Amino acid sequence: MKINLIICAMILISSCSAHSTTLSVNQEVKHIPLIHPASGDANFEKGMALYEKKDFVLAHQEFKSLAEQGHARAQYRLGLMYRNGKSVVQDYKQAVHWYRQAAEQGHARAQYLLGLMYKYGKGVVQDDKQAVHWYRQGAEQGDAGAQLDLGVMYGNGKGVLQDDKQAVHWYRQGAEQGNAGAQLNLGIMYQSGKGVLQDDRQAVHWYRQAAEQRHARAQYNLGVMYEYGKGVVQDYKQAVHWYRQAAEQEYDRAQLNLGVMYGNGKGVVQDDKQAVHWYRQAAEQGYALAQFNIGLVYERGKGVVQDYKQAVHWYRQAAEQGNAYAQFNLGVMYGNGNGVLQSYTMAHVWCNLAKYNGYYTQKVFNIITSKMTSSQINEAQNMSKVCLESNYKKCG
Repeated sequence: MKINLIICAMILISSCSAHSTTLSVNQEVKHIPLIHPASGDANFEKGMALYEKKDFVLAHQEFKSLAEQGHARAQYRLGLMYRNGKSVVQDYKQAVHWYRQAAEQGHARAQYLLGLMYKYGKGVVQDDKQAVHWYRQGAEQGDAGAQLDLGVMYGNGKGVLQDDKQAVHWYRQGAEQGNAGAQLNLGIMYQSGKGVLQDDRQAVHWYRQAAEQRHARAQYNLGVMYEYGKGVVQDYKQAVHWYRQAAEQEYDRAQLNLGVMYGNGKGVVQDDKQAVHWYRQAAEQGYALAQFNIGLVYERGKGVVQDYKQAVHWYRQAAEQGNAYAQFNLGVMYGNGNGVLQSYTMAHVWCNLAKYNGYYTQKVFNIITSKMTSSQINEAQNMSKVCLESNYKKCG
């Protein structure tokens, strides 16, 4: 069974005071040390050279000295070091502090990263509105990551009113700067017709831009477009090419689809062993559809030695994630006693769950129930309820 999904980033301006202060001649005028721009830049470059040599301790010293004197780029770099735990104990609050110092001076990347800290509640209380505020500051200065993530916030209605047109606007800003994530998202908006007129050719265009930057999901989406001839002439070889690019980056959906192409001999020479190989790659990452497919090949003995116990193992992995096809097949395995102790009760449990999740064959269900007593059916129904309520943790 083939199922493809397209599934489906301080110049402090003081307020004017109503009161003025006059220094008398005998008051001491304290000198506030200012960093000379040329000197500061030289010291900053020294800090960067140390950082690139992985001498994080000395780099930290240079950045901290400059940051305390108001050097925005040093403040930003110091924030990064606290965020990543370079030469210092990882400290999100300190990272936020230094990002804020730089952000308030207009450092675009610091503004974006401060937004991320608010978005994920790192070093601050989680706050989508503050995340949007700082993303916007960075986005309006042209930071592509901020533009991408501001688009995401509009698309999801987080911290702002949901607005697909604004999402498209910001994705486009980032996409035109070459941000692969923004290119992918803009492609998705064109494919779905959200915020723009639906246009598969434009979707393909933007998927390709991101795919050529090795963005795995964009490579996968481009593969799907080639497989189904959406926005391009249908071309199975190109579909295989792009699935492989993503699969080799361990993108599970691409691994599954590449396996399907091998299994069906589309765009490649038919090869059940290669199909199993790619199903396994995705299944071992926990992808339920791949787990179902590998269960199926073990049950049928395609590309592997037939092994009912392995079939049951993989069906169960997928079934416990709510996959209806795997639940049904697991029920059938119980009914037939293949790879598991025969049990009509357990067969009923799993087939009943499959029915709940949208896959159902009345003929099979009738066969199972015809072999059960009314008390066994009641027991199976209760077990199905417990299984479902426990999110498949207590399924007998």
